[in-house]
Amino acid sequence: MTPLPGDLLFTGAPAGVGPIASGDEPEMPISRIGSMDVHVV
Repeated sequence: MTPLPGDLLFTGAPAGVGPIASGDEPEMPISRIGSMDVHVV
């Protein structure tokens, strides 16, 4: 599968990780592609 512009990526969090809140900036690594940084508003 090839990710294309506009595709949505959904991910979960491992046990013990708290909720994501406004102002958080999680980084999501994607194997063999790179990583994606997100600013939560």
